[in-house]
This record gives sequence, C-alpha cells and structure tokens, in this order.
Amino acid sequence: MKKTAAIFHGFGGSENSFWIPWLKSALETEGFDVWTPSLPACSGFDDLGVWIREVAATAPHRDYDVMVGHSAGGTLILQLLSRNDFSAGHAITVASFVKPLPDGQTDNPGFPAGFNVEVVRKNCRALTYIHSDNDPWACGQEQGEFMRRSLGGTLIVMTGQGHFGSDYMKQSYKTFPLLLAHCLLKV
Repeated sequence: MKKTAAIFHGFGGSENSFWIPWLKSALETEGFDVWTPSLPACSGFDDLGVWIREVAATAPHRDYDVMVGHSAGGTLILQLLSRNDFSAGHAITVASFVKPLPDGQTDNPGFPAGFNVEVVRKNCRALTYIHSDNDPWACGQEQGEFMRRSLGGTLIVMTGQGHFGSDYMKQSYKTFPLLLAHCLLKV
C-alpha cells in the first residue's frame, strides 16, 4: 500500500503556493499518494472552520503517514488531529501558530481553543515544527517553542527564512530540501 501525505497551504494560498508543488512532486517520486487541496478563501482566522469542514468532506484518507501545513495550514492540521477521525504518523508545521497572533482578533483559534492537546498526541506519533527567527507575522521561533512545550515534538529554528514563502516579502521559496528530509524520516 502506498504511503499517504497531505499538504495544506496557508491563508491566501493554494496548492501551487511556494514549495508545495515541489514537495508534492518529490514525495510522489518517493512513492507517496499526495493530496494538496486548494482550500476555499477565508476572510480571517475566525473562518478556519470553513477549511476544517472542507477537509472533513473531501479528504481521500483519514490516516496519513505525513501531514504538512504552511502557516494557517499547520493550525488546520492540529485542529484536524483534535478530531477522532483524523490521524497522522508525522505532522510537520511550517511557520505555523497556536497562540493567538497579535492581530487584535478576539476569536482567533489560538491555543487551546480549537484543538485538544491530549487528542492531538493520541492521533499523531511525531510532531515537528519548523520556524524562522525572523518571521514577519509572529509565526516564528516563539510560536514553535510554545507548540513544542505544549504538544511535545521537535522544534527546528532556521535563520533568516521569514515565513518560508511570502508574496508580500518577495520570498519565492520554490524548494525546501530540509522539509522533504523530515517528511521521509521513519517515525
């Protein structure tokens, strides 16, 4: 049976954003069945439930060997793993967040609202958080450290990588070899 992977983009993104097409192709070369949905537009973090409903309705699998999420896509993964109908061998979040972002929204789906730490731990064998020391949207090292302390797992902090892809910051970020290496780890 083929290994399965799901890759989720962040807000304002798609299945063609930044390193997602490259990672999908690289994982397919390694024999994975990879799902990279383009999720519907959301007007903000309080609309993340739209993505949860979309994924729950359209996901080709409920148990993934690897789940990868960029920015809000990582938050989506943690919320999916809080359900009793999704699981992953390895979940990898890139420039993601669980603590409310400093954007003034009172209903931001930050920790612990929106997901359950114990259920996430039960539904995922390994967690990895990849962050930069200079993320412009408060999704940097502090968020990664908070997730590692709260959920367990491995934190990787890279120097000067911003948000690992951003049109606003003119970061094309078309390949991501370190991320691929972590996707291929046996957990």
